[in-house]
Amino acid sequence: MRDPDSFKAELFRVDGGNWMFVAIPEEYAPDGTVAWGRCPVLATVDDSTWATSAWKDKAHGWLLPVPRKLRKDKTAGDIVTVALREDPARPWPR
Repeated sequence: MRDPDSFKAELFRVDGGNWMFVAIPEEYAPDGTVAWGRCPVLATVDDSTWATSAWKDKAHGWLLPVPRKLRKDKTAGDIVTVALREDPARPWPR
C-alpha cells in the first residue's frame, strides 16, 4: 500500500443498498485481511479521518465504506479524495 498518498474515487452503492463505498485501487490497498475479509485502516475522505476497516469483496475488489455523517452532502456519483494508512492501534496482518 502507498502511504500517505491519496487518490480520487467515485462514491457508489452496492446492489442498490444504503451503504456507500469507494473502490480502493490495488496499489493503495492493504497487504492482507483479518476476519471476514476486512483490514483495519485509518481512512481520510476529503477532510474527515476515522478508524474503520477496508473490505475485500469478490465482485468489487477492495472497498472502503463511507458513512453518511462523514460524506456530508455527497452521494453516489460524487468524487472524493481518499487516503488510507495503517492504524498503529490495529496493525495489519503480514
